[in-house]
Amino acid sequence: MLGDHTDAPPYPVGLRLAGRRVVVVGGGHVAQRRVPALIGAGADVLLVSPEVTPALEGLAGEVTWLQRRFEVADLEDAWYVVAATDDPVTNALVSEECERRRIFCVRADDAAGGTAWTPAVGRHGGLTVAVLANREPRKSAGVRDEIMTALRDGTLTARTTLDTTPGVVLVGGGPGDPELATVAARHALASADVVVADRLAPRELLDELPAHVELVDVAKLPRGRSATQEAINDVIVARAREGKRVVRFKGGDGFVFGRGYEEVLACQAAGVPVSVVPGLTSSIAVPASVGIPVTHRGVAHEFTVISGHLPPGHPDSLVAWDAVARMRGTVVLLMAVENAPAIAEALLAGGRGPTTPVAVVQEGTMPGERTVLSTLATLADDLAEHGVRPPAIIVVGDVVAVARPGHYGRG
Repeated sequence: MLGDHTDAPPYPVGLRLAGRRVVVVGGGHVAQRRVPALIGAGADVLLVSPEVTPALEGLAGEVTWLQRRFEVADLEDAWYVVAATDDPVTNALVSEECERRRIFCVRADDAAGGTAWTPAVGRHGGLTVAVLANREPRKSAGVRDEIMTALRDGTLTARTTLDTTPGVVLVGGGPGDPELATVAARHALASADVVVADRLAPRELLDELPAHVELVDVAKLPRGRSATQEAINDVIVARAREGKRVVRFKGGDGFVFGRGYEEVLACQAAGVPVSVVPGLTSSIAVPASVGIPVTHRGVAHEFTVISGHLPPGHPDSLVAWDAVARMRGTVVLLMAVENAPAIAEALLAGGRGPTTPVAVVQEGTMPGERTVLSTLATLADDLAEHGVRPPAIIVVGDVVAVARPGHYGRG
């Protein structure tokens, strides 16, 4: 038994549980928190409880559930055990039997009565952070959160834990607000030797790059200087061939009108390793940021995202505008400020009502964000009156009126 050593500090260790039997006794909220992490570690989880939460029941097929009370034989072949029932007598029995079998056991109701403690865990790239605060779980979680925040915002660097192998990583940076860039995007930037960024990538994150990182500006400015796609492809391939880790940093998601797959094909053709970090696409995130859902029960059962860089009738356009006009759901237009009047005319000609609500969100999620409300009939005039300029997302449909009640009937 534990004897006189209950106050001794724990010995930290990382358990490799893949393919090994782990027994969880209890089916309440403690088990609900523990089981997914055990599954993620590859453990063969045996769950023993007469009843379980709906979330645990939904894990059928990923765990073995014995729908009954604990029996001593359940510990057979176990490497690790969690006693998490609401009955102290059962938890004590589990702990005692584990002690007798020399199986490490976490006792959820009485940490001192077990032989193992569950740390507060966080992960950053290839690094796992585990904090134990002498049976004070809130303190453990608080310290863990501070460490993870420092790792993610760059205050505490851990570059040696990240994948820095040569190649290209295509990273979607989200709609513009750096807080909306994913953790994976930040990890990728922290691993880079070279960052190739365009105009819509979150600029604040570029300021956080270490001094040794080369920043290549391929900004595509409307009606002005631009870097051709072929030149961008050449840059990322050339730097990768130099043995560098190249992050191609884009706004939104690189596979939603971002020409990201052209860059994938260029890397594949050159024999350069390439991977993708998806981003939060502006087509959904920007409307959401101003409180406009692209779907809503009883209002819109579908939404269509369209590039408006070509006007209706253009010989290179791939959009069937007459079909879009006949749809009843939401239309989200990207890169469409210049051609919005012509698009509105096409939708009206195809049958959309003149009073159909429209919202134009300029510089969504950024400090200069503003929303202009309009209708299909008045969109051209409202864009001119308010001096709307790219980048902007245009949302067409009744969801606009649901989110922003008001007068949309000037047409």
